[in-house]
Order: sequence, then structure tokens, then C-alpha cells
Amino acid sequence: MKRIATLVFLAAAIAAIAAAASAPAGKSATRADDGVVVETTFPAAGQLSVNSVIVRSKPVDGKKIKKMNYFRPDNRVQEILAVGSRIATNGTPWYRISVPMRPNGTYGWIPAADVALTPTVAQIVVHVGRRTIDVYRKGKHAWHGKVAVGAPGMETPLGHYYVAATFAPYKDPFLGVWALETTAYSKLTDWPGGGVVGIHGTSEPWLLGKAVSHGCVRVSNTTAAHLKHLTPVGTPIWIKKR
Repeated sequence: MKRIATLVFLAAAIAAIAAAASAPAGKSATRADDGVVVETTFPAAGQLSVNSVIVRSKPVDGKKIKKMNYFRPDNRVQEILAVGSRIATNGTPWYRISVPMRPNGTYGWIPAADVALTPTVAQIVVHVGRRTIDVYRKGKHAWHGKVAVGAPGMETPLGHYYVAATFAPYKDPFLGVWALETTAYSKLTDWPGGGVVGIHGTSEPWLLGKAVSHGCVRVSNTTAAHLKHLTPVGTPIWIKKR
């Protein structure tokens, strides 16, 4: 049975990659001279159309930054967020992407042929100083709430990130009713395994508005429920001072 499940899992992955590779150009995309569909509206998010890709410091011959696989180590599909594009010296289109790794704020380049993207529809803005979160959907303000942020020495990192994964915490009321895994890294966080910064609900709402976490952004369970419906995987996140 285990082998059958594995084969089904792999077959689904192959089908998903093939579908992404053959997807038609959307309204905001164009087709390059070599036939590659290139998104023109950014930020844009999506998934790889190949098994793996090398992220480089510049298109074509840049230094290797990281290898990204279609599946992450936890078997979730790797989400990609692109913030721009350019045509390389060899005439091929490349995307500039946000790379989920330390140090925070790492960016790199991957071939446009290796990923299928669509423009993002939402944005999360966390104001660390104000202890608030704002959610925008299709250009309109959709939600405002109070948050708890990292305590002194374990500050929530500032910068631009994105939602890497989402889930409903299982038998863990501390994380509330819904959780977002971000691509930000802190010194130590409340997140399982530490390191990754999460945005999640809480079983201690009286601490909202304070700097008490290990780096994660805690929100009320009401806000967490709204995040579930408003902010899909790939949503850009801006964590700012004020």
C-alpha cells in the first residue's frame, strides 16, 4: 500500500508539472520569441514547471544561490514569488524572485521557462511599531487587526516576504485556528522547528498589542480566519517598522 501511495503521489506531481508547463498565456502575460509564456504584471506567484531549478545571482551565468525543488522537504509544493523580469544576454526571459533563505532579503534569477506564474491578488502589511496588520485584496483594504510581535532580542524581522504555506494547526491551540508560514527568518520563533516566522492565531489574545513573541506575528483568531480566506499561498508580505 505504501508503494502504491508513493506512485500515486509521483503521478500527481508529474501531471501538475506538465499542466503548468502547457498552461496558456493569461491576460497579463506575453509569449517570448522562444515560445515561453512570460508574466508581465508583478508581483506574480506560482509553481515550478520542472522538477528543480537553480537560482542564480544574475541570469544565465550568475553564481548559484540555491537549488529549489518542485516539492519542499516537507512534501509541500514550493511556491515561487517573482518581482520582475528581464531578457538575458542570450535572448531568454528570466524572473527575479524572492528566495526563501537566510539572510532575509535574498533575491535571485530563474528562467521564465521553468515556472508558471499569475499576478498576486492580495498583500499583507504588518506594522511592527503600531502592532497592527492590514490586508489588501484586489487593491482594496479588506481587514485591519491588532498583532503581537517579537520581544526585544527576538524581533520580528522587517522586510519584504511572502506566504510560503498555510495550514490549520492540529491539536495546537497556541497557534490558533489558522497559520501562515512566511519566508522570513528570525533568530528564534514560535514556529515548529524554530527559525521561520509565522503569522498565526493565538490562544492568548490578551497579549495582542505587545512585543512578546519569539519573532512570529500573532493575530486574533478572528483575524486568522480572515487571513485564511483573503491571503492565499504566494501573497506578498511587507513587515515594516511603522
